[in-house]
Parts: sequence; C-alpha cells; structure tokens
Amino acid sequence: MDKPPHASAPLRSTLPQGPRNGTTPLSGAQWTIAAEGHEAVVVEVGGGLRHYRWRGVDYVDGFADDELPPGCAGQILAPWPNRIRDGKYTFRHRQLQLSLTEPLRNNAIHGLVNWQPWTLAEQAPDAVTIECAMPAQPGYPWPLHLRARWRVGAGGLRATHSVTNAGHEPCPFGFSVHPYLLLPGARADDMLLRVPARSRLLVDGRLLPIGAQKVAGTEFDFTAPRRIGATVLDTAFADLDRADDGGSTVELSTADGDRVAIWGDDTFGWWQVFSSDTLTGDRFRRSVAIEPMTCVPDAFHSGRGLIVLEPGQSWTGTWGSPRPLPERTEPWSSATSCGAGGWCATTTPTARCRPRRSSDCSRTPPARRPPASRRAGASWS
Repeated sequence: MDKPPHASAPLRSTLPQGPRNGTTPLSGAQWTIAAEGHEAVVVEVGGGLRHYRWRGVDYVDGFADDELPPGCAGQILAPWPNRIRDGKYTFRHRQLQLSLTEPLRNNAIHGLVNWQPWTLAEQAPDAVTIECAMPAQPGYPWPLHLRARWRVGAGGLRATHSVTNAGHEPCPFGFSVHPYLLLPGARADDMLLRVPARSRLLVDGRLLPIGAQKVAGTEFDFTAPRRIGATVLDTAFADLDRADDGGSTVELSTADGDRVAIWGDDTFGWWQVFSSDTLTGDRFRRSVAIEPMTCVPDAFHSGRGLIVLEPGQSWTGTWGSPRPLPERTEPWSSATSCGAGGWCATTTPTARCRPRRSSDCSRTPPARRPPASRRAGASWS
C-alpha cells in the first residue's frame, strides 16, 4: 500500500454547511481534524463524532450537519449507557427518578450529555479537546465535568474521555459511545463480525437484562469472524478475551477483505452491538453500531460494572478505530483469526493482523490477562 504523503491539514473550526439563513445548525459548531489521510468531524451538541473517513471513504455512518443524530449516531453516553428500568433507581438510600427518554419501553436511555453543548478547550490540525459542564439535575443530583480529546493520525482515530465528579457527594457512573461502522459497498447482512466475548446478556421485551448465556453453539457466537446474515443484534456481549494490556477489539469485515474495527482499553468490560434494525429508510441494517461500555445495561439497578466516583475523583477511558485496511487480499476465514492461519502474536489494540512468517502466529490464541472482577460480566447469578 502506498503511504499518503505527510501533510498537516489546515485548522478548521466552523459551522457546517447545512443552514443557509444564518441560523445555527442542529449539531452546532463543527470541529474538523485531519492528518495522514484521516478526517473526522466532532460536533458541539453532544460532543460526539459526526463523521470519520480515511482517504475519502466513510467508515463511520454519520449524519448531516443540520440533522439530529439518527439512532444516537456518534454520541457520548454518560453518566450511564443503555437503559435504566422505569428511570428509577436507588443510590445510597436515596430514591431517584429520571426522565423517561425512551417512553415506548418506559426507560431512561443513554445518559444526560448527548444533547448538552460542549465547548472547545484545545485544537490542533490533528486533534481537538472539548469539555462539558453537566449540572446537577432532578434524577441525577450530581454535577460532572466531562472532557473528550479526539485525535486522528497514521494509526487511525483515537478518543480519550475523562469524567470528574464536580460535586461534594459520591455519584454512580457509567460510560459508552455510539459509533456506527460502515464498510464500502456492504450492508450488515453481508458483514463478517468478530466479538471476542464468550457470553451475552439475555434481555426482556424492554431490552433490559435478565441473565446471561454462553454464546458457544448459538447464533450469537462471533468469537471467530462470521457473517451476520439475518441475525438481529441489539446485544451486550460479556466475558471478554482481552489482549495483554487488558483491551479488546471488535471487528467487521467483508468477504473480499475490507475491514474496520473498534478497540477499547481495559476500562471497557462489555460491548454492545446493534445491527440498526430499528432505523428507517436506507439506514435500516446499513451499518453496525459497536459500543464499548464500562457497565451493563440497567447497571444503576444491578450494580454490574457500575463506577462510583467520589467527590473530585475522575475516570478516564480510551477507545479508537485502527486504520482500515481495504488492501487486504486474504479474507477472514470462518475458523481463524489471522491470514496466516492462526492468531497474530502481536495483540495490542492498534496492531493489525497480516500474513507474515509462520513464527509470527500460533494456532491458538495468546494468553489473556483475566479481567478484574469489577468488569468481568460473565455471570449473572
């Protein structure tokens, strides 16, 4: 593959092109970052990722600048990801009620910052740092300070998030992001999915967890790359196989070898995978949302993976999307995880699996560091 010439992109922080009458677009200000053929756009409203492409090809299914994010596309989900049953929970003997933002299922969904304005803190041609001061409010009476640094470079897209309890009492907390991944010319049915997880959470009709099940031998076993087909996914995967540094990676690929991935560091103990079945029009099963989560759905009830931030305490987590490899000529096999027939010896989140010498690969996965008990997520009993 020819490496693109190194060039720094001009600094850009602009309003998008959508409105023509001088009004502010629905997603607010746009911060564009670019380097080494990669380009991303981060937005003011929600602080999320509207757009990511490499060499002119979109690998994130984004949205128009004057459009509300369909299906929470690209949003930051805090202080909880996913759903809270009835919006009710008890913390430190205090009973609290959140607004029901998923009224059809009577749930509170995806946190409180995805519609908040974020402000610019720092910007360079290849990176932008934004912040959000989330006030205490009914249902969540704790102020938080959130900071997100988005960066692109030769290795792809990288995002580092930090959240600080700005109040004087402990508070419950969870975190995720909601990017939809695209592969050129492919829809969800034809994508091959790999999720390094041995269990999935079982849910009720309101998509709230009621147990866990091993994936081996089921249609939800994606421990080796396998075609999604007609499988409907709005599924939290647990009991992760982790790299030596504690991180894990979920990958999408096509039969002709195109692939894209998202990795998360050791703060993320679960992966939510959503095949876009509830989206409408052309977005129906066009892309797949891959969401690294620090806790399970409804964690404010179960406590599984729930983080408690003491006053002044911060949480930090990092995830990213390695540079796509459309030049790959050997497609994923349904039974292996490496073009050379085994598992790549290098398992860092940004390492890419390529056919090399046979000594670089083995026929069995490398040893994994077991996850800490606070993020194991394997047992529901």
